[in-house]
Amino acid sequence: MNHYGPDKIPVWGIILIAIILLTQSSILFIKARKIGKVPWLWGIIGLIQFPVPSIVFWILLKTAWKESSKEGRPS
Repeated sequence: MNHYGPDKIPVWGIILIAIILLTQSSILFIKARKIGKVPWLWGIIGLIQFPVPSIVFWILLKTAWKESSKEGRPS
């Protein structure tokens, strides 16, 4: 098995990684802005790693944030 260091990653690999991270960051920023949950933080976190920020955002969206939005609604 070959192990690549930063100096051995091909140019197309670096470009692919950059596209993936920028896409994830943009999507997280837009979705967080729509629901009002610190969009700049999610945008920056989305640039750091893939796919953990997307998974954490999705889990929070389906659990904790959903419950907090239900509590704020008048019955």
